[in-house]
Amino acid sequence: MQPGALRTLEFERIVETVRTFALTPMGDEGLARLAPSTDPQQVVQLLAATSETVRYLASNALFPLRASDDLPQILTALAVEGRALEPVRLLDFANFLDSIDETRVSIRRAAGSFPLLDAASGGAASFKGETGQTREKIDPSGEVVDHASPELKTIRERLRKQRSRLRGTLESYLRGKETAKYLQDQVVTERNGRYVLVIKAEHRTSIPGIVHGMSASGASLFLEPLSTVEINNDIVALEEQELAEVRRILLALTDAFRGRAGDLHRTIDAATALDVLQARARFSELVDGIEPQLSSDGAFELQAARHPLLMPEVMGRLDKTPDVSSKGPVPVTIKIVPPATILLVTGPNTGGKTVALKTAGLLALMAQAGLRIPAADGSRLPVFRSLFADIGDEQSIEASLSTFSAHVTNVASMDRSLQLPALVLLDEVGSGTDPIEGGALGVALVDHFRRRGATVMATSHYDALKTYASTTEGVACAAFGFEPETFAPTFQLMYGSPGRSLALEIAARLGLNPSVVAAARQNLSAREAQLAEHLAKIDRDMRALEHEQRLAARERETLEAAEARMRQRDEVLRQREETFRRRLNEELDTQVRQARREIDEVIADLKSKSQAIAHEAGSRAITTGDTGAVRIEARTAVDDVVRHFLAPAGEAKTAEATGRTPSIGDRVVVGGLGLEAVVTSVHHGTADLDVRGKRMRASVRDLRVVGGAPAAAAAVNVHVELQPREAAPSDLNVIGCSVDEAIARAERFLDESLLTDQRVVRFIHGYGTGQLKRALAGFLQQHPLVARFATAPPEQGGGGVTVVELKE
Repeated sequence: MQPGALRTLEFERIVETVRTFALTPMGDEGLARLAPSTDPQQVVQLLAATSETVRYLASNALFPLRASDDLPQILTALAVEGRALEPVRLLDFANFLDSIDETRVSIRRAAGSFPLLDAASGGAASFKGETGQTREKIDPSGEVVDHASPELKTIRERLRKQRSRLRGTLESYLRGKETAKYLQDQVVTERNGRYVLVIKAEHRTSIPGIVHGMSASGASLFLEPLSTVEINNDIVALEEQELAEVRRILLALTDAFRGRAGDLHRTIDAATALDVLQARARFSELVDGIEPQLSSDGAFELQAARHPLLMPEVMGRLDKTPDVSSKGPVPVTIKIVPPATILLVTGPNTGGKTVALKTAGLLALMAQAGLRIPAADGSRLPVFRSLFADIGDEQSIEASLSTFSAHVTNVASMDRSLQLPALVLLDEVGSGTDPIEGGALGVALVDHFRRRGATVMATSHYDALKTYASTTEGVACAAFGFEPETFAPTFQLMYGSPGRSLALEIAARLGLNPSVVAAARQNLSAREAQLAEHLAKIDRDMRALEHEQRLAARERETLEAAEARMRQRDEVLRQREETFRRRLNEELDTQVRQARREIDEVIADLKSKSQAIAHEAGSRAITTGDTGAVRIEARTAVDDVVRHFLAPAGEAKTAEATGRTPSIGDRVVVGGLGLEAVVTSVHHGTADLDVRGKRMRASVRDLRVVGGAPAAAAAVNVHVELQPREAAPSDLNVIGCSVDEAIARAERFLDESLLTDQRVVRFIHGYGTGQLKRALAGFLQQHPLVARFATAPPEQGGGGVTVVELKE
C-alpha cells in the first residue's frame, strides 16, 4: 500500500484508536505496526480471527491480561545473564504471566467454540510454579519476606537483636542525667549508615566516641559513642549479609524465569497476539462493524457505510471533544459492480462527495488490516494490491508545485506504481485549470485507468465527465441528492444519472447577494442553460421514481406482513386441531380402559359363578338351565357395558334415522360419542367395527351411516363364551393348523382354562419349520392372561411343546 494514500485517508488515526484498546505494552507495539495486507488468504484469516474474537467477547468477559508499563524494561533485564530483577518488577512479571494463563484457561473453557483463539493462545506455557515461588518469597509491598530462605531468617533475627541492643544503649544516653545535658537534641539519628547522638559542639570530649560530622551551623556534632561502635559494626556487617542474601534470592527467582527462555518467548508472543486480537475486536464493536465478504469478481459494494472518524465514539477515544449535537455520519451506499469498474460521483458542493471517497478508501484499508468495517450486511470488497488517493490540495510552495501541478504529479506516480487489483480515488479530477481542458484531461485520465483494469471512484462537476459517464460502457454514475425546496444536501447517493452542481442555488442559500446570483444566471450560455434544465428534469424524474419505489416497497412489506399473519393463523389452527385430536384420543383411550375394567369384572363374576356350578356338580348334575342362566346373565352384563360407553341416554341415533342399514365397508358414527368406524362384518343385529385400528362390536341400532370412505378409530372387542364341562384338558394340540387357526384356538383355549381354574397348560405345536412356535410365542407375549411361558423340558416334549403359566 502506498504511504501517501494511507496519510491521505488518515489510516494512522484508525491505528491510533485501535491502540487505545491495548492491554499490554507489547500489544500496543504490535498494533502500532497494524497495516493493510495485500494477500487475500491472509486478509481472510485476519478478518476471521477478529470476528471470532468479537463473538467471544459478546458471551465472555474481557481477556484478563495485565501488564505494567515497564514490562519492556523487565524483558530487557531478563535478557542480561546474571542480572536480578527488583522485587516489585518480579511481582509485576509474575502477575503478567498469571494473567496469560488465566486468559488461556478462559478460552479453553469455552469448549472448543473458538478454534482461532485457542490456536493463538496454544503457544502460551504455564509458569504457576515460578510465579508461586515469587509470591511466596516477596510480599505485596515488594519486600523479600524473612522465610524466603533459612539464611535470611537467621540474619534478620540477629539484626533485630543487635538493633534492639543498640537502641537500648543509645537511649541510656538520652535518659542519663550525666549525659543528657551534653545532647543538642533528645534523638538518635543515622549518619553514614551508623546510629549516632547529636551533641553540643562544646561538649565534644564529654562523651567518648567517634564524630561522623557536624551540622551546617557547626553548633552540633554527630557522635557515635565508643560503647556502640562494636554493635554498629555488627549491624553494618549483618546488613551487608542481608543484602547479599536478598540478591541471591532475587537472582534465583529471576533465573527460574530466565531458564525457560523458549517457553517465555512463546508465551509473550501468544499474549501479544491475543492483545492485538482483542483490541481489533473491541474497535470493531466500537464502530458496530461487520465482516465484509471478499469478492473475487472485483465487485466493490459498501452498504450503508459510515466514516469511522466522524463517529463521536471514535473521537472520544482519540481524546477529541466530540460534538454533542452530532448524530454521527450519514450512511452512504457505494457500489461499483461488474461490468462497471468506474463510478463517477457528482452533485452539489458540500453534498458529501469527498467524504464518500474517503469512506470507500478507508474502509477498504481497514478490511485488509483485519478490522471489521462500519457498514451493513451485504458489503463486499476485493483485496487490492495497490490503493491510490488524490484528494485535497497538494500544492507545495517549497517544491514549486501549484494545485494543478500537484494533482498531475500525484496521478503520474499512480500510473507508474499501479498493480492490479487496484483502487484509484480521484477527487475533482481535472480541476485546477481551464474547465474545458480540465474536463478533457479528466475524461482521459479516468478512461486510462479503466483500460488498465483499475477500479476507479472519481468526483467531478465537469459536464465532459458527466457525458462520459452517461455514454461509456463500464462506467456508472451517481449523484448526491438535495432537498428540492431548500437545496440542502441529503448526503444520499442516487444511482443512474449525473447530478446537478447547483453552484448558483447553493451560493444563494449561503447568502450571496441576489443580484450577483441573477447576473450569473444571465451569463450562462443557451447550451449550458439547456443542459442545466435537462439535468433538473432528470432529477425530478429520479425523485418520482424513487417515490414509486418506496411505495412499492411499503406495499410489499404490507403483503409480507399479511402473509406472515396468515401463516401464523394457519399454524394456530393446526395446533388447535392437533390438540383436539389428542384430547379425543385420550378420551377414547380412557373410555376403552374403563370398558375393559368393567368387562374384566364381568369375567371375574362369571369365573366365580362357574366355580359355584362346579362345586354344586359334586352333589348333583349340572342342568341346561344352570348354564343358560349364567350365559344370559353374562351377555346382559356385557351389553350394559357397551350401552354405557357407546350409547349415552338421549344421544343415540338409530340406523332408521339415516334411512339405510349399515353394510360391510360403510363408514359409520358409533353412538353419541361421535366416533367414526368402518363396518367389517354384520350379523344378527350387531356389527363388527374397525375403530382407529381396534376391533369393536356394537348394535346396528346404534350406528349411523355417514359415507363409504374408511376412517381409523379406537376399538373394544368383547367375546364371552361359557360352556359347562365336567373336566378341561390341560393340553392343546395345534399340529397341522395354520397360524391363524392355531392363534384362534389358543385364544379360546386360554379363556376356557381361566374359567376352569387351570394354572399351567401346554401347547403342542411340534418342530416342523418353527413357524407355529414363533407365532404362538408372539401371541403369548402379548396376552393379558399369560404370566410366563417357556419351552417344555425334554421329558415333556422338548422344543415341540410350549408350557404356559397363567396369572392368578
